[in-house]
Amino acid sequence: MRDLVCAVDVGTGSARAGIFDRTGRLLGRGEHPIAMNRPRADHAEHDSEDIWRAVCTAVRTARAVAAAPAEAIAGIGFDATCSLVVRDTDGRPLGVSTDGEARWDTIVWLDHRALAEADECTATGHRVLDHIGGVMSPEMQVPKLMWLKRNLPRAWAAAGHFFDLADFLTWRASGSTARSQCTLTAKWTYLPHAGGWARDFLAAVGLADLTARGNLPEAASPVGARLGTLTREAADDLGLDTGCAVGAGLIDAFAGALGVIGGEDDVGRRLALIAGTSSCLMGFSREPVYVSGVWGPYLGAALPGHWVYEGGQSATGALLDHVVRVHAAGGTPDARLHARIVERIAVLRAEEGSRFAAGLNVLPDFHGNRSPLADPHARGVISGLTLDASFDGLCRLYFRTAVAIALGVRHILDHLKASGVPAEALHVTGGHLRNPLLMELYADAAGCAVHETGADDAMLLGTAMAAAAAAGLYPSLAGACRAMRPALRHRAPDPARRAGYERDYRIFLAMHEQRRALAGLAEGLWSTDG
Repeated sequence: MRDLVCAVDVGTGSARAGIFDRTGRLLGRGEHPIAMNRPRADHAEHDSEDIWRAVCTAVRTARAVAAAPAEAIAGIGFDATCSLVVRDTDGRPLGVSTDGEARWDTIVWLDHRALAEADECTATGHRVLDHIGGVMSPEMQVPKLMWLKRNLPRAWAAAGHFFDLADFLTWRASGSTARSQCTLTAKWTYLPHAGGWARDFLAAVGLADLTARGNLPEAASPVGARLGTLTREAADDLGLDTGCAVGAGLIDAFAGALGVIGGEDDVGRRLALIAGTSSCLMGFSREPVYVSGVWGPYLGAALPGHWVYEGGQSATGALLDHVVRVHAAGGTPDARLHARIVERIAVLRAEEGSRFAAGLNVLPDFHGNRSPLADPHARGVISGLTLDASFDGLCRLYFRTAVAIALGVRHILDHLKASGVPAEALHVTGGHLRNPLLMELYADAAGCAVHETGADDAMLLGTAMAAAAAAGLYPSLAGACRAMRPALRHRAPDPARRAGYERDYRIFLAMHEQRRALAGLAEGLWSTDG
């Protein structure tokens, strides 16, 4: 009997897979790393064949752990980062790297090579910008494709398929060139409520030939739609069989939002915080919500009939890794070192109280400010540094960086509330669940009731929900979300710490103003020198 589903989640550094039952219980999990190429500053590339191999290894491991026979798997779903995969007309990898190596055929979501092209998109003032907070991000696909056409014209001329990574995976699994409404709407300026592709915008940015060159469809496929079944080759690769249905894919953060709030009755009053390498704050609404500096609203990008809006921070877990890596007392930022730092912070806070790390403040925009400022050119700031190169000095800087990340979440929440968006509860999922310091700060420094999902992997769970709908285990995606929703653990803000974090937040906002003033002075200096 086919009553299980397989979910695949491809993140920045690894592919994960899980086998779930009809109630949303994770029976088995597998994970395998993926490679990344960093040939230049702000350039990041994957090898999609390496990703597919990692996916297959993870699925086989998950099924072995679950002791689930292939014939029990009713459907498979995929979520992934919003990375751009380029293939030629025969479906073979087509290099996007400046080093010319064909295997690197995928521009990673965090790649910022297309900053100038993103600015050009913003300068058009086109109506598509209304659905991305008014500012085009270099993390979206249109500026990346503009860069590709301008800088690697031979690759553009040879291209036959442009895929968001999740769509590449469903193509590789089923042979279908369908694209998900999630990926196209959120990252390709596709407007499902207004006829789909905005041809005038694409022409204005030099991509009039985009849909023909990339074999992109006129209509997108809803999340949870059945695209077909596994091909024989894919089934053999994955260790499954050809009776397994393949569902339309999702971007990873959208899968996480489905997994933690998709099954809630009052979904419109809750926000999902999907926090790992970066962080996304996501919500659903029945009516479109337009907020400057917040991506969306996107119709049907997760739950059919609902609009999705998304704020975010481009580097959170990655920022803490960076702090650990560059500090004299740091090292390779693995889980053990993070845990050691967090444990030492707890001891120092107990000993020093409010004096701990006093005078040290951080602005966390080391990779730009996605929300609420929508400024990819923003940079991080550290104020109050000393010559302390000890491990305790690292702990102080780590703590204040973690505080800054939580204050950045509050900054987004305040911006949403000022625009009339209710934000009564924050449902957190992702790698940050394993960092007790961050979880404490999301409640105390962000000042919000926090619900921690009981699901081991909410991205996998959300994708499993979509797979269950595609396989017909439930009559709709909404029904699958309700039946498979996870248990929650609740955390309230500590009122004793409110005054201290209010002071920190005032400093945080002042640092934004000071950074803008300094940037203005520097710009004037450069103009004079020029």
